[in-house]
Amino acid sequence: MARNDVRPVVKLRSAASTGYTYVTRKNRRNTPDRLVLRKYDPVVGRHVEFREDR
Repeated sequence: MARNDVRPVVKLRSAASTGYTYVTRKNRRNTPDRLVLRKYDPVVGRHVEFREDR
């Protein structure tokens, strides 16, 4: 089964400007906007917002 554009791989980059990233997949039909999640940034040592980077 081939991968398609419905669930693309996206990079989540830290809003704290540390350069730390997470890689995940998202469903474009359910969330067409850019993804914003609050996750742990080990460089800063606390939870910060991670925004989708294209």
